[in-house]
Amino acid sequence: MSGGATPFDGGNELLLSLRRMNRIRSLDSAGRTATCEAGVILQVLHEAAEAHDLRFPLTLGGKGSATVGGLISTNAGGTQVLRHGSMRALVLGLEAVMADGAVLDLLTPLKKDNRGFDLKQLLIGSEGTLGIISAATLALIPAVAGRVVMWAGTASLHDARSLLLLAQDRTGDLLEGFEVLPQHSLEAVLDYLPDARAPLADAHPWHALIELAAPDAPTAERLPDIAEALLGTALDRGLIEDATIAASEDQAERLWLIRETISPAERAIGPAMQHDISVPVAMMPAFVEAAVQRLEADWPGTRAVCFGHLGDGNVHFHVIAPPGRERAEWEAGDGKAISAQVHDMVTAWGGSISAEHGIGRLKRDELARLDDPARIAVMRAVKQALDPQGLLNPGKLV
Repeated sequence: MSGGATPFDGGNELLLSLRRMNRIRSLDSAGRTATCEAGVILQVLHEAAEAHDLRFPLTLGGKGSATVGGLISTNAGGTQVLRHGSMRALVLGLEAVMADGAVLDLLTPLKKDNRGFDLKQLLIGSEGTLGIISAATLALIPAVAGRVVMWAGTASLHDARSLLLLAQDRTGDLLEGFEVLPQHSLEAVLDYLPDARAPLADAHPWHALIELAAPDAPTAERLPDIAEALLGTALDRGLIEDATIAASEDQAERLWLIRETISPAERAIGPAMQHDISVPVAMMPAFVEAAVQRLEADWPGTRAVCFGHLGDGNVHFHVIAPPGRERAEWEAGDGKAISAQVHDMVTAWGGSISAEHGIGRLKRDELARLDDPARIAVMRAVKQALDPQGLLNPGKLV
């Protein structure tokens, strides 16, 4: 997503694939851990855990191709971060080959370990610049005993934020996911997917996709009542205009398919600059409102569209080109200037220009331009110490 695995044009780099290192070395049902090699596909890990009535609580649209090593090196997020955290929270140990050939074995999952720096956390999210992750010990949790998926239409993103707070208060740890999308994104998906249907009868400025998940059968039996009570309270308070609850697993999957298809549906409309940004959670509605208004005013004919993980302060901020623009020319000209403006605004609001897709080569210069010089200096010092010859993923991140 950020060119983190894309070589430069000189032809003097080696591309290293770990996809044949695809063994699940062990799966401990009692300890609820799995030790996987870096090439294990996320979907394969999901299926292996499910066979033991467990699950690995991270999923994303690319689960059929994303590998454990890639997920760790980019600190992947996905739709369940709200409850379970990103890869940083799910990696209990790892194994990596360092630039000098040494194998760093940190696979044993220890609850308490105060032997200096937490080196596994240093490698998580380092995008292959400090070491090559070859295996990891990952946390598993009990399989879902039941779930309820809801779709609600709201008048504003501020109301969606209030709905999120209500859901957190009323459902606690049962809240598995909370995604938002504007009417524009829903319409784009309906045009893009032949069999897609609008979840609600009428259009609404914003939509919220909510999932509750129960870890045991007694709680699963109560989920429909909990969901109905939540939506009833939200309707009474004026936080939602309409809502529906999926009546089957098939309907639940269809609702999630709408969310997972937004990016390709938006791309089908035409050229767009796509940004993966975050700001403090409480500030997200105000930021989106201000940023959309500013960008569409400064760049007439563009359309700014935001969707994503409201619960963890991360939205995908797309700015669609005016109709009829040639992709390469627009992206290199106005598009590049638009991205710089988005990044400036995100930084001014105390946010991040990369919430979950990494820095790679595409955002490296922007990171150097906007980030705290002291933080950049520390990262470069770490890189120099661990990879003095610049062998590992050169030209990326720092």
